[in-house]
Amino acid sequence: MAYPKISILLPTFNCADILRPTLESIKWADEILVVDSYSTDATLDLCREYGARILQHEYVQSAKQKNWAIPQCAHEWVLQIDSDEVLEVGLSAEIRASLESASAEIDGFRIPFKHHILGEWVRVCNLYPEYHLRLFRRDKGRFEDKEVHSHVKVPGRVETLQHHILHHGMKSLSNQLRNLDRYSRYQADELRKRGKKFHWHQLLIRPFGIFVYFYVVKKGFTAGYRGVWIAAINTTFDFWSYAKLWELETLGLTASPK
Repeated sequence: MAYPKISILLPTFNCADILRPTLESIKWADEILVVDSYSTDATLDLCREYGARILQHEYVQSAKQKNWAIPQCAHEWVLQIDSDEVLEVGLSAEIRASLESASAEIDGFRIPFKHHILGEWVRVCNLYPEYHLRLFRRDKGRFEDKEVHSHVKVPGRVETLQHHILHHGMKSLSNQLRNLDRYSRYQADELRKRGKKFHWHQLLIRPFGIFVYFYVVKKGFTAGYRGVWIAAINTTFDFWSYAKLWELETLGLTASPK
């Protein structure tokens, strides 16, 4: 009996410097579908080296980009990963085995993540265990319509895999600070869309609570300086998200200028 085929959906943009480990870990798939936001570096050349099918589409928002690409995957099952993620050894075999035995009522699989901060796996600050639904039936799974931190939703049953996706999202503090500006803008837009209102305590009191939550309650102090950075970054993200919400309200805007 033929095994269920799988498409891997990989969004890209100017990520040639980090992409090869990702591609190496997914080259076993029946299809690698790259949805690229018009990269200007060697990203597409690298993807072609691994036999990827490439679509280019103007980036508006992460969830919209992925939802646009999902129906264009060739196979029934879709595994979505990002350019800074790598499949752990053993995950591909577990995926194959799980799909072969999956009953009709199963629409997706959660996969555990290991987050690496400045090169080291961090288990505290709500980073482990953390599960994301990333493997799903093409015709059943779609990302939530959210500006940031969108997740896949399916109507049917969801099972959980054991092997991990390795996330190398914070490779430098400078890169993380650049990302903070973008992600806090997305979060402010999401807050505005949900009708949230700005209050002064969100800038003057809330940040202290967030830092204490991640550094003390969630044991960031056990991760050394990495725990300090994680607590500080979460605090800064929240502070700027609400500061930008205030900006949107003050200027009478429904969303940030693109």
